[in-house]
Order: sequence, then C-alpha cells, then structure tokens
Amino acid sequence: MSSVSAEKFNEASNSVQLAFGGGDSLIEGNTISDTGTETSEETVDPELVKMYNEVVQFLETKEIASQASVEYDKDGIYVNIQESILFGSGSAIIADSGKNTLNSLGELIQEFENDVVIEGYTDNVPMHNANFSSNWELSTGRAISVLRYLSEDRNVDPTRLSAKGYGEHHPTVPNNSEENRAKNRRVNIVLVYDQQEE
Repeated sequence: MSSVSAEKFNEASNSVQLAFGGGDSLIEGNTISDTGTETSEETVDPELVKMYNEVVQFLETKEIASQASVEYDKDGIYVNIQESILFGSGSAIIADSGKNTLNSLGELIQEFENDVVIEGYTDNVPMHNANFSSNWELSTGRAISVLRYLSEDRNVDPTRLSAKGYGEHHPTVPNNSEENRAKNRRVNIVLVYDQQEE
C-alpha cells in the first residue's frame, strides 16, 4: 500500500483546497476512511489525489465546473451532476443541456482506464407515472440512460460501465426543503479507483 508523509499529505491537501478556490480541504481528518476503521493521513494514496486534481482541472478547462461537483474517497472519484441539468421532472430522457455536459464527461472518462459506475439518486417524494412506479425505478432508469448515452453516443467501452439506482435512500442532505430535495436528485459518475491496479 502506498503511503505519504505528513508533509506530502499537506501538499496534496493544499492543492485540493486551491482547486476549489480556497475553503476547507476535503481530505482533512478522517474524510477518507474504511467503514468502521479509523484511518490516518498515511493511507491517502497520492495517485488518487493526482487523479482527483486531473478531474477538477478538466472540468475547469471545459468550463463545466458549475454543472458538476467533484469529490473522492478511497473507492474513487465522484462527479456529481444535478438532475435539473440532465433530466426533466420524473423523466429519464436526457435533455439537450445534459447531453452537452455528458459529451464533455465522455471525453474525461476516455482519459482514464478505470471502470465507471453510474449512480442514480432521487429525493423522497413518492414517484408514480406512466413510465416509473417508484423512485427506485426512476433512479435506475436515469443511471441506465446516462450509461447508454456514454456507451452509444460517446463510444465509452461498455465493458467499463455499470449502473446502479439508489432511489431516495442515500440523500446527501435531509429532504426537508425544496432546495435540499433538488440536491438529492442527482447522478454520480464514479471513476472507480482500484489501488492494486495502479
């Protein structure tokens, strides 16, 4: 397992901080940790930090940093896109604005060899229409729509892609206001990080 000194960790932390234009670093304390196990800064893989910085730089270069936020943990890089950019309400059909964003993200994915998981999420408002009978189905349908677009329109190797639907069950914030519910309606494109492959 790769390890970094405290000095190198602080350098990596500062570079992440600069990428976001200041503010608190995302990798302070135990942000990167195994479930149930306390980890320290020595477990932060510098290759993961490097990959994260490359993704942030790509979004800034393509001028889509306002449309997608980036986070990471030990499992990979998460590019979070709000539902309003990709889909209409209750729909899994990708809007034109969403296609523009996915075209750029398709280029980003092609710059790496990592597997990619598309994750769909909804808010907790009950869902039922002619196409979807629950939030489970809507979130999965949206993840599959993004997967198919990346594979069929952006020529991402389909053997690298998979899709998951989480419904309303993994909110990032409480579903107690319209603003928060909008944050929970999202699609994550995850560049899977396998330390053993690096």
